[in-house]
Amino acid sequence: MSFDYIKAAQQVIDLEAKAVKNLHQYLGQDFIDVCQQLEQCQGKVIVTGMGKSGHIGRKIAATLASTGTPAFFVHPGEASHGDLGMISHGDLVLALSNSGESNEILALYPVLQRQQVPIIAMTSNPGSAMARGANIHLNIDVQREACPLGLAPTASTTAALAMGDAIAVTLLQARGFTANDFALSHPGGALGKKLLLSVPDIMLTGDEMPLVGLEQTIREALLEMSEKGLGMTGVIDTEGRLVGVFTDGDLRRVLDKRVDIHQTPIRQVMTANPKVLEPDWLAFDALKLMKEKSINGLFVTDQQIPVGAFNMHSLLQAGVY
Repeated sequence: MSFDYIKAAQQVIDLEAKAVKNLHQYLGQDFIDVCQQLEQCQGKVIVTGMGKSGHIGRKIAATLASTGTPAFFVHPGEASHGDLGMISHGDLVLALSNSGESNEILALYPVLQRQQVPIIAMTSNPGSAMARGANIHLNIDVQREACPLGLAPTASTTAALAMGDAIAVTLLQARGFTANDFALSHPGGALGKKLLLSVPDIMLTGDEMPLVGLEQTIREALLEMSEKGLGMTGVIDTEGRLVGVFTDGDLRRVLDKRVDIHQTPIRQVMTANPKVLEPDWLAFDALKLMKEKSINGLFVTDQQIPVGAFNMHSLLQAGVY
């Protein structure tokens, strides 16, 4: 009989889901105390852990740092050999260990206590040495590991990760942390571009904008479109106000009707009163609008005067998608 891979995987997922769900019972005064300590911390939050707990600790530190709580990970073994100098008065230590008996972490306790650095221990054993020596202990006990041998940290690491996320997101909400705050710590990624990049950052301006006058011919408009490469041109009146646009789609319709492109003025075939944006729009919001309205290009105006233009390719090229 072949091995049932799906059933084995389902059992793991069910066990880990149960382990996370059972964390509700530990969300009491200790959890509140942890959040308040972290919120009031005037320095940095130093997260530490050995082995698998260390891997989870790195992720928790990264999540805290990106959601408004200055934090970084310190390996407890390295801390005993010089990295402890990164920790100073005003900081706070969040120590992770499933057993709560990590010798490498316990070796740091006397120094941390001498420096009056508060210690939060996150373990599965309230009676452990780490729990007893900490200022606050947060229980993350699980009934059983997903590993059938009961050896590989599985459900316990998932529970620790979920508790770390619960702390970080609770603090985020308590602080009133906004999407713009989040973007400031993610300026180089897709999230930063989504929340920080504005339309003026990607639009063409000045002579780069495709523009023709009302009385210019369709042929002249096509030359302007070809030269500027946005697949459209704006149409302006004698006072420089945008009164229409002519796009690749309009061109196809004109050709279908066999309109004389050499003699016909663009005002007769343009789309009047086109959709435009104000300069304060975010690029991501512009993208959403273009998708909703099936628009490939847009002009940016200030009191009806065109100040910029861009198309879908401009957004994709800037990494907004």
